[in-house]
Amino acid sequence: MKLRALLSRAVGLWHWCACVHPSMQLGGPNWTVPLGRRDASTTSRDAANTNLPPPDASLSSLLKMFSAKGLDARDLTALSGAHTVGQARCVVFRAHIYNDTTVNATFAADLRAGVCPFTGGDANLAPLEPQAPNAFDNGYFRDLVARRVLLRSDQELYGSGAAAGNGTTDALVRAYAANATAFAADFAAAMVRLGNLSPPAGSGGEVRLNCRRAN
Repeated sequence: MKLRALLSRAVGLWHWCACVHPSMQLGGPNWTVPLGRRDASTTSRDAANTNLPPPDASLSSLLKMFSAKGLDARDLTALSGAHTVGQARCVVFRAHIYNDTTVNATFAADLRAGVCPFTGGDANLAPLEPQAPNAFDNGYFRDLVARRVLLRSDQELYGSGAAAGNGTTDALVRAYAANATAFAADFAAAMVRLGNLSPPAGSGGEVRLNCRRAN
């Protein structure tokens, strides 16, 4: 964060978000962020949450949600790879590890015995990708194949067998699990498409000096 602040002061009105990416800091890809995109002049957590898939979403609902934004199965699968870093609360993944048959039995048992009891511990955290939780790599996709992920919506990408876009999401997961370079390239391209979605109509909004908050 100190580095970001220094860059912000140094480049002034330049969109410094294009300079440093959290994924790069964790060993992931970089991409060029188009400058000058208008954004909203206000922020709303509730409005943002309406566009985020719930942790128990099915593959069909995920595909429908992404398609409504002009994004396809490849975008969905690649962008989901961001879950190679981060954490989730027990209350979010409890149903998956106690009720679902699609989860690795040993993985689920370890979580039930440790961080996520059947009752209580709702705020307890577990890494989304336990093998290398602080590295941006393709470990998330290897975990999908092994059925060792926290979120039901993530596991839906592998094993659901639904045809989608450029083949099944199963095929994309296997491809990314085997080829970190392919994942990095598709993730970067999908991030550019995601960043270009739905700018304010007409002349509304603003070009932000700091991408994390309104001017």
